Amino acid sequence: MRALISVSDKHNIVEFGQALNEHGYEIISTGGTYTTLKEAGLNVIQIDQVTEFPEMMNGRVKTLHPKIHGGLLALRDNNEHQAACRDHNIQAIDMVVVNLYPFEATIQKDDCTLENAIENIDIGGPSMIRSGAKNHRSVTVVVNPEHYSSIIEELKQNNGHVSLETRQQLAVEAYDHTASYDRMISDYLAKQYKSPIATKDIHLSASNGKSLRYGENPHQSADFYTFKNAKGLASIEQLHGKELSYNNIVDLEAAWLIAREFDSTEAAVTIIKHTNPCGTAVASTLKQAYQTALAADPVSAFGSIIGMNQTVDKDTATELSSLFVEAIIAPDFSQEALDILTQKPSLRLIRHPEFYAELEDTYKHVQGGLLRQDANTILVDQDTLKTITDKAPSEQEHKDLIMAFKICKHVKSNAIVIAKNGQSIGVGAGQMSRIEAVEIALKKAGDAAKGAVLASDAFFPFRDCVDMASSAGISAIIQPGGSKRDDESIDACNEHGLSMVLSGIRHFKH
Repeated sequence: MRALISVSDKHNIVEFGQALNEHGYEIISTGGTYTTLKEAGLNVIQIDQVTEFPEMMNGRVKTLHPKIHGGLLALRDNNEHQAACRDHNIQAIDMVVVNLYPFEATIQKDDCTLENAIENIDIGGPSMIRSGAKNHRSVTVVVNPEHYSSIIEELKQNNGHVSLETRQQLAVEAYDHTASYDRMISDYLAKQYKSPIATKDIHLSASNGKSLRYGENPHQSADFYTFKNAKGLASIEQLHGKELSYNNIVDLEAAWLIAREFDSTEAAVTIIKHTNPCGTAVASTLKQAYQTALAADPVSAFGSIIGMNQTVDKDTATELSSLFVEAIIAPDFSQEALDILTQKPSLRLIRHPEFYAELEDTYKHVQGGLLRQDANTILVDQDTLKTITDKAPSEQEHKDLIMAFKICKHVKSNAIVIAKNGQSIGVGAGQMSRIEAVEIALKKAGDAAKGAVLASDAFFPFRDCVDMASSAGISAIIQPGGSKRDDESIDACNEHGLSMVLSGIRHFKH
């Protein structure tokens, strides 16, 4: 029996090669792999001894030869194939162990040039993988070093042979491997050459599908797949607690997206229930921000998920330990905080090292298709807001208006957020009419609405929202503008002595 080994990732390859030798396999190898195996004392021959043709063109041509591909592709029960092998001195190859040039690692380097990338496009490797996988009735194709130990065990149990069932599964993985590799190269070159192919089709490669306990409801099965090199939730690290559920992951994203709206120079905390924030606050310390966010709606905070934009410290952890929380996501946790919070066995502690990484495009699956849009990263500040009423907001009102609008961006439409002194005090989320969203937010805020500000994710279709806000004591409003009846809302503000600013930005969230 013969095995051909040519790997870039040489992890455990010596041990695997030794096992093949022990079961009577003659090993053919190339370049650095040959050197590694030979120096380890294995019985191995160089590829050019088989092909009787030297490697050339800086290694671009070495395995592209009939004696290699004929040995992989020849059908063992086909008389014509076997005759061709005898006529041309082609010996069957029973196993091919290949992993490919590190194209992905190469293009991630800051100093990678187009020339470097092209030289790391593997040609012979994918060709051998595909040839062997096509003939998997007889050939074992191994592209993943994680399978070495199980294959070694199978060789022991089957007198040096690999079962057909295993070869079938390895063939599926092999074609998936080369497909992903080619797609990665295509995507890279499309960007380099500004090819229209880059915008014509969307190719999403998600891997490491992890089964979750269930989906949004117990009767729905669910999995979590991550995109390669993604900076979002794919890069989180769970430090403690129960496994994450489907709903946990959705809420963690909501908590992270709101918390990262605020610069890390000011502590920000948001408390999430069913993807909407029931309390959000900014303060000079993380502990104070948490206490203020919790005070906004302590009832809803039970069983919540919390996002924090700074490292969780001892003082904050001490405060957190008294509330039942499903999960906490933050850039990091101090050791003292971990010592406190890990006393709760079920509490999920999630470290997000890429907390402020650039957001990626967003995708939403609908039956039969996929929606794509840019990430909603647009920001507002005091300079971009336009005051359109007789009265202008105070400095503190400006700060609260901007904060409320940042939060409103992440609340399900129709969305209203009321804030005061760095604290959200009322949220009206996901209502079918805007006036009802205002009503709910004001009910949540209660008497604290007096002197507070109100943010709306979209324009007011009528002045009734302003009238209701004024009657509750709201002092300033931020909204995108753009309604045919904007003048009515502006007039209402002037009548009631409110200030209103326009953002020019709508923040629908469906």
